[in-house]
Amino acid sequence: MTHKILLIEDDFALGDELFESLDEEGFEVTWIKDGSEAYFEPVEEFDLVVLDLMLPGKHGFDVLKKYRTESDVPVIILTARRETHDKLRGFELGGDDFMTKPFLPEELLARIRARLRRPVMRREADRELGPLSIDFDTRKVEVDGEPVELTAVEFEVLAALARRPGMALSRRQLVERALPEESEGTERTLDVHVSRIRKKLGEAGKLVQTVWGIGYKLAEDGS
Repeated sequence: MTHKILLIEDDFALGDELFESLDEEGFEVTWIKDGSEAYFEPVEEFDLVVLDLMLPGKHGFDVLKKYRTESDVPVIILTARRETHDKLRGFELGGDDFMTKPFLPEELLARIRARLRRPVMRREADRELGPLSIDFDTRKVEVDGEPVELTAVEFEVLAALARRPGMALSRRQLVERALPEESEGTERTLDVHVSRIRKKLGEAGKLVQTVWGIGYKLAEDGS
C-alpha cells in the first residue's frame, strides 16, 4: 500500500528536499506551498500531513483547525517556531507531533513511519445544516428529526457535498467520488440522483443547490 502524504511547506528549497526524500521512500506526495490552497485541500484523501505554520495566505494553525473539523488524519507540525506556547497550541488544535527546524530528514521520516504504523480511528463529524442532519458513521439522514431513506449512492452524493458545505463540486468530481465505478455512472446519472435526493429531502432539498456551469453544492448556512 502506498501512503499518501500531504506536504505543506512554502520554503522551496526545504520543500523540494522533503518531496524528494519522501518520494524516494515510496510515498505518494502532494506538495502545497500556500496556506489558502492547503485550507481547501480535501485532507481526508491523505494518510498523513506534514504542516508548516508560517505560510502565505493562511496560518498553519488555521489550516489545522479546518482539517480537524473534517478528519483525524495524523498531522506532523514542522516549523521554525520553537516557543513552548506554539507547541502547546499545536497539540491543543489536534496536531499529533511537533518538530522544529532545523531538523534531520531521517528523523522526520522515522516519525512519519512510526505515525503511519499506528492505527487511526477515523471519524467524521456529523453535519447539521439547518433542518438537515447527516451522520456519516451510521449513514443516517434526518430532516427536522425525521429519518430520510436514501439509497447507498444517494447517500454518497449527499455526503460528498456535505463534507465540503458551501463549496461547489463539479459534476465530474461527484461522479468520481460518489457513483460506483462498476455502474459506469455519467453526469446525467448524477443529475437523476440529485433530483431524487432533493425530492426525498422535501423542503430541505433546496439546500442542494445547482452551481451553473460547474455542478452542485450544499448550502453552508442551511438556508
